[in-house]
Amino acid sequence: MGCFFSKSRRKSPKKDSALPAGDKSATSNDLLDSNNTALGSNSNQEAPKQYSWDKREKVDPKDFMLTGLKNETVGRLPGKLNGQQFVIQDCENCNIYVFDHSATITIDDCVNCRIMLGPVKGSVFFRDCKDIKCVVACQQFRTRDCKKMDVFLCCATQPIIESSTGMKFGCYQYYYPELAFHFKDAGLSIFNNNWSNIHDFTPVSGETNWSLLPEDAVVVEYMPLPDPESEFKSVRISTEANRSIVPLTKGGRRTESEESCLFVFFAGDYTTANARKLIDETTAKGFVLIQTKEVSMRPEDVNRVFQSNAETLTEWITKGPVVALELNGDGVVEACQSIANEVFNGNKLFVSESKETSSRDVDNFFNFADMQMGL
Repeated sequence: MGCFFSKSRRKSPKKDSALPAGDKSATSNDLLDSNNTALGSNSNQEAPKQYSWDKREKVDPKDFMLTGLKNETVGRLPGKLNGQQFVIQDCENCNIYVFDHSATITIDDCVNCRIMLGPVKGSVFFRDCKDIKCVVACQQFRTRDCKKMDVFLCCATQPIIESSTGMKFGCYQYYYPELAFHFKDAGLSIFNNNWSNIHDFTPVSGETNWSLLPEDAVVVEYMPLPDPESEFKSVRISTEANRSIVPLTKGGRRTESEESCLFVFFAGDYTTANARKLIDETTAKGFVLIQTKEVSMRPEDVNRVFQSNAETLTEWITKGPVVALELNGDGVVEACQSIANEVFNGNKLFVSESKETSSRDVDNFFNFADMQMGL
């Protein structure tokens, strides 16, 4: 069915004033004894015990929110949040940049804002917002009572909209030097992106509350780069698709060819680099990346997904998750076979063997991956 390859300080007592009344002849030793008795301790009293939580740096909630701003360029530089929660509320006509990873982010009552959010370990929740353009990477994405939002999204789970209209989605495309590390700190995989798999929690019969942005949409036309005079001028940013940390995928858009190929990299030292290399090689030849997934597999999963090749592949899943890619275009199976032999010879991987079986390979793997991720 398929082919595979391997390779505080105490005050001093004041003179006289501390002497017992009517006794001006008390010695310094008498004075010390008197003080020690009053303190209920001896001269060798130990300092209070310090606990770890006593040593924590005090957190100012104001550092973790942006509220009531208008016509400003604001946000946070790398290292300012370090995984904390963040709140954005009541902002109007602002450019907001969060160049850091965070736990969760809520955005409430904002109007006509451009917002870039670094990787979020948990949820990003927009409520009562209007005319928003944003770039978001998160585990969970949700909107409620929002209107007219353009979202370039990387979401590990199925994005949800509720009582929202005029929502448009595109694939995440962004780069800044710390971004790859922020994805890792947030526990997100660049290969698990369900940006086009939207669930409308409150659909209206005969109406469409969401759609996909044009395939040729350019991020910088929606989310401008920071003003050169702003505090973010030192952050090196790119919105070019070929520099994006997250691979640009076609997602739920209609494919132009009936032929797809499954290409799977098994865990190794250069799995991510190899996957990127494959994307470069195939897109240079005119093929299209449809979807990607990074997922762990058990022996029984291998049996179900790879069937006749399972016995050989089972030993390769023990070192970590696999990265799979679906590539599309006429002749893509043959091209992937050639790239596997010429570029990745000696690596542990699986490639569809023929175009007659490749569709089954794609369906078997991605149906399994979606079930594994609860999609």
